[in-house]
Amino acid sequence: MNILKRRSWDLPERDATPEHIFMNRRQILAGLAGGGALLASGLGMRPAFAEEDPSAGLYPVKRNAAYVLDRDVTPEEFSAKYNNFYEFGTHKQTWPAAQKLKIRPWTVTLDGMIDNPQTLDIDDLLAKMPLEERLYRHRCVEAWSMAVPWSGFPLAELVKLAGPQSGAKYLRFETFFDPSVASGQNQSWYPWPYVEGLTLEEATNELAFMATGIYGKPLAKQFGAPVRLVTPWKYGFKCIKSVVKISFTDERPVSFWEEIQPKEYGFWANVNPAVPHRRWPQSSESVLGTDERRNTLLYNGYEEQVAGMYKGMTGELLFM
Repeated sequence: MNILKRRSWDLPERDATPEHIFMNRRQILAGLAGGGALLASGLGMRPAFAEEDPSAGLYPVKRNAAYVLDRDVTPEEFSAKYNNFYEFGTHKQTWPAAQKLKIRPWTVTLDGMIDNPQTLDIDDLLAKMPLEERLYRHRCVEAWSMAVPWSGFPLAELVKLAGPQSGAKYLRFETFFDPSVASGQNQSWYPWPYVEGLTLEEATNELAFMATGIYGKPLAKQFGAPVRLVTPWKYGFKCIKSVVKISFTDERPVSFWEEIQPKEYGFWANVNPAVPHRRWPQSSESVLGTDERRNTLLYNGYEEQVAGMYKGMTGELLFM
């Protein structure tokens, strides 16, 4: 007799909220007192996720049934218009400005301590990778959360393509740098371009994912098109957007937020409800698009899959 062991994420998934078709302009106007409120809110603009993308024909991709949720999928109408993307502003309504991002041509460079250094056109990269959809929880360090149907490929597949050498211990991720497009990059007090890092062990963990799509379509620009990192057991600022380079190195990278404020944002940034941020608690989270407040889970609910990577570490701030 076969005994099936359930994974910690195999929780009874409530019926996932189907992707909402964003209300058209006439419907919005009917529900608002005047056009001024409409324009001020940004809701009257053409939905950012409606723009055509050369890779659109690849989506939707098959969902990997191993990754399920204990909550509803966050409707796109909320997640697409509440984003952190500091390249385009420090507020949450960066999605209109993010539409200036040019995602073709786009290349991703693999370099450093690898056997196969190369620069890949994004569409060639997509053709090489096994695309799938995964339902993941996402927890922001600012104590809000959402649940997202990412499409993309395991980061381990990209690591395999690069062929890391024996001395490689870390991956250093870097995003684009174009102040003429991204006005936030004109703010010289930030250490542009945005940089993040993972250990090689973290990068090859089964949960580490490179997202190229969302809600059954290519990534909208405000989500970090055309390719971004997703590490669901870490706070969201680790999930670097719009990646252009991944370098394999034996030196631990200093990430964007770590360089700005190392006492508040460290290299590891694993989710832990018992470890507060210096300015607010992390024990609970507000669920985007609802009035719900949930208790935050250790490693965002992925403890079984990732906790072993951090056993025995001393003197490391693993949770911030």
